[in-house]
Amino acid sequence: MPRTLIRKNPSNFKTLPLFVEATPEGLTYQSVGMPLNFAQTLQRRKPVSVADAERFALELANLGVSVRLTLHWQNRDYWVLVRQRRQDRGDVVLKLISGYVPAHELNIPLHTAIQEIAEECLLETPEGWLGGRFNDTWLPAPYASALHYREALPFRLTPLSGSARPVRCANLQLLERPRAYVHLPTASLQLIYDLRLDVPKEAKNLSLFHVDERLEGDQLVARLDRKRPDLYLMPLQDGEPLPELYTLKKGQLSPAGTRGLYLAESFARQDGWLVRDERIRWKDWLRQQGLTPPPKDTGLARLRGKAKQLLKKIVPRKKVNS
Repeated sequence: MPRTLIRKNPSNFKTLPLFVEATPEGLTYQSVGMPLNFAQTLQRRKPVSVADAERFALELANLGVSVRLTLHWQNRDYWVLVRQRRQDRGDVVLKLISGYVPAHELNIPLHTAIQEIAEECLLETPEGWLGGRFNDTWLPAPYASALHYREALPFRLTPLSGSARPVRCANLQLLERPRAYVHLPTASLQLIYDLRLDVPKEAKNLSLFHVDERLEGDQLVARLDRKRPDLYLMPLQDGEPLPELYTLKKGQLSPAGTRGLYLAESFARQDGWLVRDERIRWKDWLRQQGLTPPPKDTGLARLRGKAKQLLKKIVPRKKVNS
């Protein structure tokens, strides 16, 4: 049975609409208007359009932040994806760790990104849950009242190289150079940070779980469901993704099914500063990346192979006259 970790009042969350100016050289955003709560923000997330993908100025509903998190475990690298049922869009996708940026962090969205990792990506060992550090700063332990966090063996977050085009909040250029795009269907500006998570070698029998807040009545509720870890690993080879997905439980990787799978819009094609799609099919994304899914090792395929071998033994080959 899912375990409730925390409950929040959604009315405590406030964000701000944005005014965004984009040119081929960079993108600048700044807050406009009055703070909005979660429900008011959702009401403003309606489709917008612009004529030029590289040069425009428009008002948007909110700032969102995501993390393309590269997890380093047992000398291998993996992208971390989470499964989410998006209540505002009525779909289920695999997406990057992400969240809304609150009003008081619009000029430091990296802080929001790091908090999202602490809240959404949970690492468990038999001795307890791992805490984390970003450089010399400890990550928050958002569920300390419900879970036992280990004081030793923190995982470590470090920034990876960022986007070539600068992003500014007013006159302040954002460090770590996140990738930015305007998502037209939701009228939002999205920033994606590239971060690396190193799991300590001493952390044995590791399990990974995704915890996300859901709006239930008048509360935001975060629950841990061990039967549905909802956190997936996509292996990398020389920095490039492989067409495979796994879950990790007690140190063992298990293949995850991809039939009918959709990825969130951050995986869709970007045109200039714009992303126009709500989501992209897993198969379409693989094709877009030039990747081929691994062959299915089904029982039927194995039976066919054995039948062919048996047939070769039973049916003699015809002699060819010289």
